[in-house]
Amino acid sequence: MSRETDEVREAIAGELRLMDPEVRASRSLARQLLDPDFVEVGASGRRWTYDETLAALPETDGAAEGGPRYEPSEFTGVLLAPGLVHLTYETTLEGNRARRSSLWRKQGADATWQMYYHQATPIPPGTV
Repeated sequence: MSRETDEVREAIAGELRLMDPEVRASRSLARQLLDPDFVEVGASGRRWTYDETLAALPETDGAAEGGPRYEPSEFTGVLLAPGLVHLTYETTLEGNRARRSSLWRKQGADATWQMYYHQATPIPPGTV
């Protein structure tokens, strides 16, 4: 169930920006959207830190202008607490699907929403 609050809409907008090849290819643009305490658990089970993610992001899938792009769908989101949004959604990239979960947080009155945690789980072919 999605509660389309301004907070949820802002987190979804940030999520979509992180899928933009221009943002993925630019450490300075990505840095604006990732919380300094960011952690990702990748599909392989590897834990990625903020610094590791910023270093690797320009070389990851979806970062090449004119290359394959993530196709997101089925966004749902909920405001868990003031300044904390949980998003779930699916992506497709070159026929490969994944279920994704992200936590976005905003700290302070003048702060922007930043991704604090992300996890992607591959969806095996033929799975609904």
